[in-house]
Amino acid sequence: MEQTGVPGDDHAPDPPREGMPDDYVIRVLEHPGQVSPSDWAQLLAAEAAQGRVAPPFVTPEYLAALHDSGSATPATGWGLQLVTLWQGPQLVGAAAVYLKAHSYGEYVFDWAWAEAHARHGLDYYPKAVVAVPFTPVPGPRLLAVSAVARQALMDAVLHTVQAQAVSSLHLLFAHPADVVAAQAAGLMLRHTVQFHWHNRSPQPYRDFEDFLAGLSQDKRKKIRQERRKVADAGVRFRVREGRAIAAEDWAFFYRCYERTYWEHGNAPYLKPEFFAQLAAAQPDHWVLFVAETDRPIACSLIAINSINTCDSGQKGSEYEPRVAHGRYWGALERVDCLHFEACYYQPLAWCIANGVQRFEGGAQGEHKMARALLPVTTTSAHWLAHPAFAEAVDRFLQREGEGVAQHLDALAARSPLKRTE
Repeated sequence: MEQTGVPGDDHAPDPPREGMPDDYVIRVLEHPGQVSPSDWAQLLAAEAAQGRVAPPFVTPEYLAALHDSGSATPATGWGLQLVTLWQGPQLVGAAAVYLKAHSYGEYVFDWAWAEAHARHGLDYYPKAVVAVPFTPVPGPRLLAVSAVARQALMDAVLHTVQAQAVSSLHLLFAHPADVVAAQAAGLMLRHTVQFHWHNRSPQPYRDFEDFLAGLSQDKRKKIRQERRKVADAGVRFRVREGRAIAAEDWAFFYRCYERTYWEHGNAPYLKPEFFAQLAAAQPDHWVLFVAETDRPIACSLIAINSINTCDSGQKGSEYEPRVAHGRYWGALERVDCLHFEACYYQPLAWCIANGVQRFEGGAQGEHKMARALLPVTTTSAHWLAHPAFAEAVDRFLQREGEGVAQHLDALAARSPLKRTE
């Protein structure tokens, strides 16, 4: 396995794993645009053929927007190293690896690990993460044409970061196939909990009222009360899909997004140029919900794997399930329960009307269970360079994993769904 273009690598590459083709070449790039669009398209098509339909967050357009807008760059603590794997002229694997100077924007928290390193006089930063910046959405992290290529890519990523003397490597919100490759490479697993809504199967919900009928009486009553408060305040919603989201809609969205961050005492992670670039490069992946009285007052933005099936009047299929991801929201005025309406009830109603099979609500938030978003396990994988710290973290993860399992059992007992005898 030949290796080229690895910053600071003075060592020979690791030998190929048993059964791995020995003609793989590793190239480390600094921008997704250094790979041709046709090579990216073939790689994503191969992923889809394996049943791993990539969400919009692992596309070159999304990664490029993060970089080009200045949202995720070395200046903000996110130094991209795009590890690519080639077999002759064919791109057979790619992983977005970031060298991090901090732990912000990841949503799998390792601040205690950094503090422990500091107490012992060791540097935790820089570290390496395989993740989508500011995006706690599970999905493929090791894009590859096959299981063999995926394992080779995992080994290449690990070798690349080890050659740069980082403290650790973290593969965040990984797809199960990536987890298999990470375990084979010796990484430790960590489990966290998110909350996702699933459409009814095999017979999807007819409408929002049909969905409510499947909830327990107290949850059904609570949701209706919350929606009534918003309606009684004179708030109505305007929905814009894909290319129908106008430039002024994006501008209003950013005002709301930015205001909400500042109200919580933080500068927004993402810059307006990021959303402008997405609107131009991948417009069909976004749905915007705008709350209005006599003027716009709030909005929420969700991402979907594709809006084209909706435009053609087709529902999602078992071959390409339609998935929506709740991403951002903001408000210029306060209205009781407006957050729930904008971020959950409006998107869920849209998902039901458009044949979406799953709506992912983002990181954390047990309050989402009352809105019928149920707990699911997400997985990350970790490697630490220091043997003593790796051993300590391994023991910690075993204890934490037991706690997560118990927590899931407790959450299951609080299901909002109507009990069937």
